[in-house]
Amino acid sequence: MGSLSPAKLLVVDFTKKGNLTPGTSCWSSAANEIRHALEEQGCFIAMYDGVSSELHKAIFHAADELFDLPPETKVQNVNEKPYHGYVGQMSYIPLHEGLGIDYATTLEGAQSFTDLMWPNGGNKYFCENTVSFARTVEKLDHMVVRMLFESYGVEKYCESHIGSATYLLRFLKYRAPELNETTLAFPSHTDKSFLTILYQNQVSGLEVRARDGEWINVEFPPNSFVVMAGDACKAWSNDRVLSPNHKVTMDTKGKETRYTAALFSFLSSNVQVPEELVNDEHPLQFKPFAHVDLLNFYNTDHGRRSQDILKDFCGIAA
Repeated sequence: MGSLSPAKLLVVDFTKKGNLTPGTSCWSSAANEIRHALEEQGCFIAMYDGVSSELHKAIFHAADELFDLPPETKVQNVNEKPYHGYVGQMSYIPLHEGLGIDYATTLEGAQSFTDLMWPNGGNKYFCENTVSFARTVEKLDHMVVRMLFESYGVEKYCESHIGSATYLLRFLKYRAPELNETTLAFPSHTDKSFLTILYQNQVSGLEVRARDGEWINVEFPPNSFVVMAGDACKAWSNDRVLSPNHKVTMDTKGKETRYTAALFSFLSSNVQVPEELVNDEHPLQFKPFAHVDLLNFYNTDHGRRSQDILKDFCGIAA
């Protein structure tokens, strides 16, 4: 079901729906492979055909349209949750811009963002396509969550987890560097989400650091997504899953802009280690916490300087 790509990431084919039916041996095998990949690399590549060629074109046309808006419009994208709104025009990351649509799988969330960006009449095409895309990727998120929970033997918590998930869709732009300009488009970091699912255009640049310390250049085959664990997933798994450091580096020879549509899952319920994942070999590592509190902690000086954010935020002292 899965294989190692040249980039040494597991590739799981979700396009063969009949082979990935819950309860089948193929499903169980893929679930175990996914768990192992998330533990060792923190991510894997999902071949997933939910995004049609029309929607693919529409979502990157939407990105073009969005980033072409005047700066004074884009900065209206604010959110009380840290890192959910506009990020851009920063001297230390000059190649990067990002905008966020909170509650992106709901029509209300997408409409609210659209009306903010296009206050004079909205943009129905943008709104409809972003909701369609977010809901399509949400289905992949649900499948991965089910497989991960089942592989750990804690599937009884799956429905409540999915029921508490909300989704942030971020459009990310990385322009090509000019002569003598930095090639680091976004510095090394971990995500604060439970899962992050990335979809990009044809321009590469993502690098992920595996548990063994090796940096992996990630290539996205056509119709593929990168599914990555965030800090909340690492906490939930009692430190089994890796929340990988990752960064974006742009090729100096390339002249094209890299666009990524990234769906981040966050929980409205507490992030808590299932009791089944605590034993003598794996003593409890983290206290339960509200997901938004992790974001707020990261937004402090202490949080930003932290070398081990979960340990500093909610770790249980040995």
